[in-house]
Amino acid sequence: MATLSLEEAKEAIYESLKNDNLDIDIHILALKDAMEAYGVTEANFDPQKLSQNNRSGRKMMQSYFKKRGVKVIFES
Repeated sequence: MATLSLEEAKEAIYESLKNDNLDIDIHILALKDAMEAYGVTEANFDPQKLSQNNRSGRKMMQSYFKKRGVKVIFES
C-alpha cells in the first residue's frame, strides 16, 4: 500500500468522522504512516471540519488518537 500524503490522510479522517467514525482506526494508521514518512511528530487538524467542534469533542479526539500513537493539535 502506498503512503498517503498528510493532507490525504487528514481528509480521510475528516470523512470518517462525518460518517460516524467509519474505519477510523484504519485512517489513523494511514495518518501515522504518513507522519513517519514526512518526519512530522504531531497532526494538526482544523476544528471547523470536525463533527463535534467543542472542547469535549476535541479532547475526546486527542485522547483517542493519543492511545493510537498520534499527537493531535488544533489550528488556531
